Amino acid sequence: MFYWFLKWIALGPWLRLVFRPRVSGAENVPLEGPAILASNHLSYADWLFMPLTLPRRVTFVAKAEYFTGKGLKGWLQKTFFAGSGQVPIDRAGGNASEGAIISAKRLLAEGELFGIYPEGTRSHDGRLYRGKVGVARLALESKVPVIPVAVVGTDVVAPPGKTFGRFTRPMVRFGAPLDFSRYEGMENDRYILRSITDEIMYEIMRLSGQEYVDMYATRAKELSKKESDAERGEGESKLAS
Repeated sequence: MFYWFLKWIALGPWLRLVFRPRVSGAENVPLEGPAILASNHLSYADWLFMPLTLPRRVTFVAKAEYFTGKGLKGWLQKTFFAGSGQVPIDRAGGNASEGAIISAKRLLAEGELFGIYPEGTRSHDGRLYRGKVGVARLALESKVPVIPVAVVGTDVVAPPGKTFGRFTRPMVRFGAPLDFSRYEGMENDRYILRSITDEIMYEIMRLSGQEYVDMYATRAKELSKKESDAERGEGESKLAS
């Protein structure tokens, strides 16, 4: 109930009123039954605006630590994350990625919409980065369609590293469902998983208009930080001399 309270009363109406988000292709999302919504990831605001454009609940996975806090703060945190459409990663698999797959498969088996960011982290520069193959494995093991999604403009509303940005009207685009049933039984073939993931990322790129970089976002962030540190060091050396 808290999810619908946030969406229709406490938070959603204000987001609609202030930002007036636009949507296209919403008819590609089924009105019932399971599907994977694979989206680009520009900002922490993505998980607010994308579900806002659909009548159905969209569920994401979140770190288990968000659900195990103690005291009033822990209760508030757990209530917010659970109520806003997120579930804890199931650690039964021994690690976060395996746990995310377990949690997602359980949700899909219940007929839910599951949201996932194949890049694994937010883009630090607005470009689209290489997808991780977990989305492909999930699609094959759960036997459900993948709907590519592009959220545009959220990095203006809430830029990475900042709490607030500038006003714009975010756009959410839903692509046609992708069916990978032709690869049934091949979820352990890493080449097939990479091929499926690349197909999904291509559709996201086409919908978003982002520049694609064939590198994982985490690696790109590391390289960007090293370059920034090196430039800062050179600047400090020049000042010292």
